[in-house]
Amino acid sequence: MWGFDVRVHDLDSSAIARAAYDEGAMTLDLWYKGGDRYRYFAVPEDVFDALLAAPSAGEFVNREIKPAYRYEIEERRRRFRPG
Repeated sequence: MWGFDVRVHDLDSSAIARAAYDEGAMTLDLWYKGGDRYRYFAVPEDVFDALLAAPSAGEFVNREIKPAYRYEIEERRRRFRPG
C-alpha cells in the first residue's frame, strides 16, 4: 500500500483524525472522524507540511486540498454479521 517514505501524524482536529503522506507516490491519505478515508494524488510535500502547521486542518483541507487535487474515497469496510 505505501512505500518506505511515509509520514503519519495524528491530528488535533475536530474533523480529521490522521494524515499520512507517501513521499515517493506523492499521495496524501486523510482519515476523517466520521470513518471515511480519502486519498489525494500528486500532492507536493510542502502542502502536507502546511497541513500539519495549519491552525485548522479541516479549513486547510477545504481551502487548499479538496479543490486542487484528484482524490478517491475508500469504501467503508463492513463486518459480516450472520442473520
